[in-house]
Amino acid sequence: MGTVTIQQVAVEAKVSATTVSNFLTGRSERMQPETRDRVRAAIERLGYRPNRAARALRTGRVHSIGLVVPSVANPFWGMFANELERASLAAGYSVLLGNTERDPGREVRYVEDLWDAGVRSIVIGTSLPSLDHLQPFLDRGLRLVTFDRPVQPSDPPSVVSVSVDNQVGGYLGAAHVVALGHRRVSFVAGAIQSLNRTARYRGFCAALDEAGLVPADMPLWPGRDTIPAGAIEAAEIGRAAAHELFARPDPPTAVIAINDITALGVCSGVRELGLRVGHDVSVVGYDDIALATLCEPPLTTVRQPLPELARSALREVLHEGSVESSSAGTSVLIRPELVVRKTTGRPAGAVSDLLPAGGAHRSGGIGAGGVSGAAT
Repeated sequence: MGTVTIQQVAVEAKVSATTVSNFLTGRSERMQPETRDRVRAAIERLGYRPNRAARALRTGRVHSIGLVVPSVANPFWGMFANELERASLAAGYSVLLGNTERDPGREVRYVEDLWDAGVRSIVIGTSLPSLDHLQPFLDRGLRLVTFDRPVQPSDPPSVVSVSVDNQVGGYLGAAHVVALGHRRVSFVAGAIQSLNRTARYRGFCAALDEAGLVPADMPLWPGRDTIPAGAIEAAEIGRAAAHELFARPDPPTAVIAINDITALGVCSGVRELGLRVGHDVSVVGYDDIALATLCEPPLTTVRQPLPELARSALREVLHEGSVESSSAGTSVLIRPELVVRKTTGRPAGAVSDLLPAGGAHRSGGIGAGGVSGAAT
């Protein structure tokens, strides 16, 4: 099959060649949504591949967007990167990726490298309270969409956020186990420093308050001050938290984890203690990564709708959102969903009565609270 042209895409989409060209060069903000959808679908059906070098010469910029995330070693960020790339390719854009490990200095370096490469639109997965370190690029015209971080009062007016409502997500997980009858519920997150973690914890507290429980009385596990972003650290946090929590005289009967990897670590620690996940101890995760359905028992979790989030982030970074959603300084909030599987159930009784004589033991060389927090 020969090279597909813009004219062929136009015929397939029943639009003009100029309309297709405007779509490909990011000038589609005035198009009707159904027109953009027809052009995007035609590009995908015909397998159209634009001549990026020629376009860069015409427009003065590359036809790529940047994606800067904490670490694709965390399955959540890897899945989001995959969804964003899939949506971007369908729109004729490529994605350039950088991993920052939540280091502001690395965020600056990646944004600077992307800017020097001609990229003018970036989606960034950051939970830092301030974006001051990126202000010089915003002043020069960078289109920045933050992901999983609501717009803050101090943010530059051009910043747009795309996220699930993390407070609702934290509420859903806690309300679920409270409705099952649990009255001692632990929140395991490592250090609660980032904006998304703080919002999830607020939701957790709101669900307990609503049930007449006092969050301050719950056996919490706060972790330490550093927030590495990798999957291994997050799993180790969960294991360490389980061993410490169940060594206490007032262990929880249910655990709400900051993300699925941490929840799977909690499940591992619970099993090491001779307890049954979903029977003796209920565990709830957050994200609904692929591993949530592959573990045994399958994980109850709060689902982030990644395909919808990726499409929303792409629309915003390409100026294709509605007037309401793409106005400066706004947050596009999408409601998360509770997915109930087999790691939660009604409380079986006092967990301390189920532990071996002498209380909880430790294994694998993890000390109590001896690892740092990890973020989604």
